[in-house]
Amino acid sequence: MFGNKEIPVYLFTGFLESGKTTCIQEVIEEGNFSDGSKTLLILCEEGEHEIEDELLMQNRISCVVIEEEEEFTEETCKKLQEKYKPNRVVIEYNGMWDMEQLFGEVLPENWIVVQTFTTVNALTYEVYSSNMKPLLMAHFQMSDLVIFNRCTEAMNKPTARRSVKAINRRAQVLFEAEDGTVESNIAEELPYDINQDFIALEDDDFGLWYLDISEHPEKYTGKTIQFKGQVYRNRSFPKDAFVPSRQAMTCCEDDIAKIGFMCHFPEASELAANSWVTVTVKVKTQKSRKHDMDFPVLYADKVEPAEAPEEELVYFG
Repeated sequence: MFGNKEIPVYLFTGFLESGKTTCIQEVIEEGNFSDGSKTLLILCEEGEHEIEDELLMQNRISCVVIEEEEEFTEETCKKLQEKYKPNRVVIEYNGMWDMEQLFGEVLPENWIVVQTFTTVNALTYEVYSSNMKPLLMAHFQMSDLVIFNRCTEAMNKPTARRSVKAINRRAQVLFEAEDGTVESNIAEELPYDINQDFIALEDDDFGLWYLDISEHPEKYTGKTIQFKGQVYRNRSFPKDAFVPSRQAMTCCEDDIAKIGFMCHFPEASELAANSWVTVTVKVKTQKSRKHDMDFPVLYADKVEPAEAPEEELVYFG
């Protein structure tokens, strides 16, 4: 039946005047939707910029505006599918609406989100980050590509990039200047010498190291790393494995979770749960079948008892 056919969904998120509509227009102008297939564009807010009707007609795009969150339901989506019979759907989502509700309750099962873009106005980013951080982090968490636009020379790009990567390590982050130039390779200033074969991490360095090795495990392959962590094990772990972990706050005080990497150690099962240890490990990499990417795996040469760090929480800012 038609209703069961999978429909790819391209989701654009971000707050008002963050550049969502401009981003959609650029995607259309680049010819991404010019294959003759029918596209349904759902606008959940009307911003400062509108896509020209001629451009929509040329690309067989039908546009629908849904202004109230209560009106955007699964039933509404099904009715729109029946009316427009689209081959794909593009959604410009209201940045103030609930992302979890969109994925969990609104989108029909056959509407498959294949790519999520998040646009951020760099000029207002710090204001939103300070006052609406959980909402902003929810956008980052779901996104495949985060675009900071209207960037100035004064912007602290490494910190902004880190705020995304702390929530979503797989997201690509781009910075677009006011003149349209795009920058993606933002160098992270590490507090240790990455060129050394032996790296002893200070307690405050764990967060930056965790993000950097997550993204670039090849930089650390074969190196010896020494750091402090808290013993974490569960029933699914092999007998010779544990995670020397730290508690990280990625968003707010209600969003604290253990982070770390699997570490192989013959006496792992004898380590006391939640005890603090200093580990000296060798780094190797393994391929993740699920995400088709390498990830780090640690092999401990030494595990010694340690005192808890002065600040137990890890921050990424």
